[in-house]
Amino acid sequence: MPVLVHPPRWLSAAQLHPAPAPLLRNWLFDQDSLTRRLTALSAGRFAVQPLHQGWQNLRQDECTALQVPSGSQGWVREVFLQGAGANWVFARSVAARTALEGSGFELGKLGSRSLGELLFSDRAFVRGELQVCRYPAAWLPTDVRAEQLWGRRSCFRRDGLGVLVAEVFLPAFWTQAEQ
Repeated sequence: MPVLVHPPRWLSAAQLHPAPAPLLRNWLFDQDSLTRRLTALSAGRFAVQPLHQGWQNLRQDECTALQVPSGSQGWVREVFLQGAGANWVFARSVAARTALEGSGFELGKLGSRSLGELLFSDRAFVRGELQVCRYPAAWLPTDVRAEQLWGRRSCFRRDGLGVLVAEVFLPAFWTQAEQ
């Protein structure tokens, strides 16, 4: 039975008060590819570890962001983005079934490839505004579950398809980023 969690308030940079420290703000609101930045930070020792993917009912905050009815089914992909063998970021990407089917976008066939690289290499995708929140611990995999971790999300749109990508920065990431 799923744990009932109060959904977070996703905030834009302009809505976030007080403004976070410069390092945090830089990583949360950077518009470039997170995959590329993590690859550089890890000196090329970047990897994607798939955790779960499949059809499931989307959370309410995801339905709202994708502008689909509550309870819509979608493809959900959860992975760890790793640097130098450590879990640095938990990423959850979702797309509504109604928009994904027939779109020609093969979200289910990525395996250990980076979704970010795919989205950033396809010029037809337009990235929406970045939003941030303190990500609910109950929504994280058990082995990295912690309170008050910063997450960000944005929606990439192409024609009628929206792919919502949420990325949660884990403590091991901040240890490396602060060096």
